[in-house]
Amino acid sequence: MHLVIKPLERVITLALRLGRWLATIAIGIMVLVILTQVFFRYVLNNALPWPDEAARFLMLWMTGLMAPSAYRWGGFVSIDMFREMMGRRVGLVFNLFLLVVAMAVLTVALQLGLKHIKSGWLFNSSSLRLPLDLIGGESVRVKLAWMYMSLYVGFVAMAVVNVEMILKNLHMLFDPEVDYGDVPDQVVMSAE
Repeated sequence: MHLVIKPLERVITLALRLGRWLATIAIGIMVLVILTQVFFRYVLNNALPWPDEAARFLMLWMTGLMAPSAYRWGGFVSIDMFREMMGRRVGLVFNLFLLVVAMAVLTVALQLGLKHIKSGWLFNSSSLRLPLDLIGGESVRVKLAWMYMSLYVGFVAMAVVNVEMILKNLHMLFDPEVDYGDVPDQVVMSAE
């Protein structure tokens, strides 16, 4: 089982690291776009039409790229107390049940997300345009599918992470000696 899980873990770690890097860039650009809008609106008294939608676009991509890491790290809201009271073996079975339920939810989310993307090719953004006129072309409106795709990408990555967690859980359930320890690249923060 280690021969399957360890390479999968390495590939997922690298993919999620790239996703977090891209998400960091997206949130940085989002801040710049919002500050640009604040400057134009309140200093020049001339609001721009595109920054609100651009910030929303970037926020969705930041979410889609960061959510899989948060899921892998256990960063979503959860109550672990119940599982920990059960003991290792029963806790692993309970955790496996929850992972299977999560996979069912992710499967539905993937189906709905794909339908949403398909419909997004029909509609253009109201204010976002690719400024191809700067290089002699014609300005082109951005398709909403590019925005909708962000959450679908996040759901795909979360499903892959979920498969990894199911495999690890099964391995620990059938081999009591196995302990995968901390998740690679996990960022831990706490508050008192």
